[in-house]
Amino acid sequence: MIMELKKTPLFKEHKKLKASLSEFSGFLMPIQYESIVKEHLWCRKHCAVFDTCHMGQFRVEGETSAEEFNSLVTADVLSIDKGRCRYSLLPNENGGIIDDLVIYRISDTSLMLVVNAGTKDKDEMHIRTYLNKSSFEDLNPLFGKVDVQGPESREVLKDLFNLDLSGLKFYRFDYFDFFGGKHLISRTGYTGELGYEIYMETGKLSELWNKLLSDERVKPAGLGARDTLRLESGLPLYGQDMDEEITPFEAGLGRFVDLNKDFLGKQALIERKEKDDKILIYFISETRKAPRHNYSIFSDEGKEIGKVTSGTFSPTLEKGIGSGYVKLDYSKEGKNLLIKNNGSSFPVKVVKKPFIRGSVMGVSL
Repeated sequence: MIMELKKTPLFKEHKKLKASLSEFSGFLMPIQYESIVKEHLWCRKHCAVFDTCHMGQFRVEGETSAEEFNSLVTADVLSIDKGRCRYSLLPNENGGIIDDLVIYRISDTSLMLVVNAGTKDKDEMHIRTYLNKSSFEDLNPLFGKVDVQGPESREVLKDLFNLDLSGLKFYRFDYFDFFGGKHLISRTGYTGELGYEIYMETGKLSELWNKLLSDERVKPAGLGARDTLRLESGLPLYGQDMDEEITPFEAGLGRFVDLNKDFLGKQALIERKEKDDKILIYFISETRKAPRHNYSIFSDEGKEIGKVTSGTFSPTLEKGIGSGYVKLDYSKEGKNLLIKNNGSSFPVKVVKKPFIRGSVMGVSL
């Protein structure tokens, strides 16, 4: 039985723009409008708008909502102030990663969670299992979101909607009165650039989308550019760079794990941390050849040591870049490795992430 693909509230707008559409996490999504490279570079230099309505949005609410959800994630939810967001991981009992997510502290009794589209149903089942007193609500039928990203994004939103976002710091959010109501805007994104995520009722999204595109500084960008932008910025992708078999420490996300509090899978994670012998590395090619998912990684001595998890041609650097898991012995910065696939091979060098520092990279969370 063939499952019908879901569509976001902006699907008709993508069709009008003659976007190239493809399946992603059960949705029919725009991969590109003009070209991935052009959309990528436009976002790095100007302002791009992305349809991210496929992302899951949940609300956990109740007097003990923070305490209950705190026991399910690696971040300390109790220390998140109202108006702040925090990136975290949702671990399983074995210390593996069920999903990565962003937690919004709406009030003392309310949290909003933004999760990946492909894991939304699994996340909901998992979270509901462990909530005793708090209520759980799926917000997706009511709200969607668009991401406005790029160094000109703040000025675009100021000019179009008279929004003063200069005081909104990285990983903060607030409610702003514009476009016929009060809407949540967070200074977050997945591109490494200055940017904002706008949450709005689904019925208003098409009008918002077209208003944004009426500005010559703004162009639409698809999931293709979103992926190359996030990889250049050293941001992992769930389902490729991490999954339920990978621990946060193996994924290089240890700084998002608070071992000073209790949470599901903590003991297993501590035990596995002592035994972990692989880690996610980032590497760059000296040529335009790009590594791709599941290509083999070899040492310069000719030994197969891992697999590529993410890889692409970097439009900014005009070189191939990628990530993958290798044994710790091969993870040192500057290490020369070899990427192989179907008889062809090319050299790469291990580097620190990010590959490039956009307008927001280096800002502390």
